[in-house]
Amino acid sequence: MRVHLINPSDISFGIGVITPRWLYVLAAATPKEYGDPLITDETLELLDPTTIKPGDIVGIGIHTANVLRGLAVGRIARELGAWVIFGGVHATLYPEEALELGGAHAVVKGDGDVVWRKALADCVNGKLEKIYDGGRVSAEKFSPARWDLMPEKAYMWASVQTLRGCPKHCSFCSVWRTDGQEPRQRASDAVMGEIVELRRIGYRFIALADDNFYPVTITDIALAKRQNNLGRVAELTAIRDERFELMRRMALLPDDMIFFTQITMEAAEDLEFLAAMKKARIKGALVGVEAVTAEGLKTVYKDFNLVGEELAERLRVFRANGVHVLGSFIFGLSSDRESTFAATSALAKKADLTFAQFVMMTPFPGTVDFNKWEKSEDGEKKVAGIPVTRYWLIPSDLRPKLYTPHPTMTHEEIRVRTQGVWDDFYGTKAIWHRAKCVKSLKSKLAFLFISKLYRQMYANTGITTDSARRKKANSWARMLAKPCRQFFQAEPMPDLAVPGGLAPKAQFSIVGQ
Repeated sequence: MRVHLINPSDISFGIGVITPRWLYVLAAATPKEYGDPLITDETLELLDPTTIKPGDIVGIGIHTANVLRGLAVGRIARELGAWVIFGGVHATLYPEEALELGGAHAVVKGDGDVVWRKALADCVNGKLEKIYDGGRVSAEKFSPARWDLMPEKAYMWASVQTLRGCPKHCSFCSVWRTDGQEPRQRASDAVMGEIVELRRIGYRFIALADDNFYPVTITDIALAKRQNNLGRVAELTAIRDERFELMRRMALLPDDMIFFTQITMEAAEDLEFLAAMKKARIKGALVGVEAVTAEGLKTVYKDFNLVGEELAERLRVFRANGVHVLGSFIFGLSSDRESTFAATSALAKKADLTFAQFVMMTPFPGTVDFNKWEKSEDGEKKVAGIPVTRYWLIPSDLRPKLYTPHPTMTHEEIRVRTQGVWDDFYGTKAIWHRAKCVKSLKSKLAFLFISKLYRQMYANTGITTDSARRKKANSWARMLAKPCRQFFQAEPMPDLAVPGGLAPKAQFSIVGQ
C-alpha cells in the first residue's frame, strides 16, 4: 500500500511557477509508517495511472478551477482499485460531488494538517468514514512542508505560509468564509525553519503564500484604542509584533533571497511596515485593486480602496518603498462601461505597476457574489445538461466566460476587451519600458521573458474561447517556462543556519502608542 497525493490540472506547463504547497504539507502530515507519499503535480506533467496499484490510498486536492479534472482522476484511481480521498476548498464546500462524481470513498473538509492522519488510519483499519471535518486548526498545528520530496528543477518559486485567514470581507473572495477572519499566524521560528530549508536546496525566490500578509492595520489598532478595548489592542499588537519579528529575522538571510506576498492596499498607509518589508527583501506583492471607480469598489465590498489619481498615488507608494506591485483588476462588474477598460489599462501604467492581471468576474462558490447569483438563477438554465450554477462541471470548451448579465455589454464584448487590456499591458514595448525596474541587460531580458510567460499562462490559456489559440499559448508557455526557470536558480547553501535572536522591543515601535 502506498499513499499518493495528486494536484489535478488539465493544462501542464512542464515547469511550475510556484509550488502547490498543500501537496507537501499533506506529505508532512502523512505518518512515517506509510512511507513517503508519491506526489504528482499535473501542472508539471499528467498523472501516470500505472503508478496506482490496488489498495493504494489516493489523496486529491481540488479547488473550483480544477474540479472537472480532479473528479476524473478520482474515478481513474477508484477503477484501479485504490482508496480515494478528496480534500481542498471545493471539496469542503461540495463534498457530495466528490462522493457521487469523483469516485471518492471519503472527503476531508477544512484543514487537513491534523485530520489527514486519522483518515489514513481509518482507511488502513477498514473503518473509513465518508466525511472528516478538519475545521480550522490553530497556527501551532500547521504542518511544515516536506520540501525534500520536491522534484528537482521543477519550480521557479517555492512557497511558505506564515498565516491563514483574512479580516476583510470582499464579496468575490471565499477566504474569509473558509479560512476565517481571525488571522492564524505561525511563530517566526516555524516560518524561518522552512525558508532556510528551501534556501539550502537552492530556492532563493519564495512566495509567502498568505491570504493577507498585512493582517493588522494601524487603523485597526487605533480603532480598538478609541473604543478602549484593551484586550483587543493587546491581541492586535501581538500579531503586529510577530510580523515585525519575522521580517527582522528574514533581513538576516542571505542577501540574494527575494520574497513575494499578498497584501491589501492599506499597507501603503503604514510606512513603518513597508520599511520592514524592504529590509526583509519582500520585493513584490499582489495587491487587489479590483476596480478603478468608486461604484465598482462598492459592488465588491472593497470601498476601503481609493480611486482615480489618489489610487495611482497610493500604488506608487509601494514602489517608492521598494515593493513592486502585481495589481489585480476585475472586469465584468455591473458598473463597468466601455471606457472602464482603457481607464484601467491607463491607471495600471500610471501607477507604475510592475505586473498586472485582469480577470473576468466569476462567482466562486463560498462567496457573497456566488450566493447572490445562485439565488437569482431559476435553475433551468443549463449547458450540456448541467445547471449553469454548477459551471465547474461543464466541459471547459462549453463553459461560459461570464455568468451574470451585464446592463450595457455582451459577455463576448467584455471578454474581447479584457483580452485587449492584457495585450496592451503586456505588449513588448510596454514590458521593455517597465524593465527599467532592473539594471543589467540580463535582468531586463529575464523580465521580458517572465512577463511574456505570465501573459501566456494566465491570459491566453484562460480567457480565449479558441481551443487552437489556447493550445498554441500552452505550447509557448512550455517553451518559455524552462529558460525562465534558469533566472531563478541558485547554488544550494546546505550549511545555512537559521537566523535567531530577538530584537530589542524599541526597534520596531507600534504606531500610535
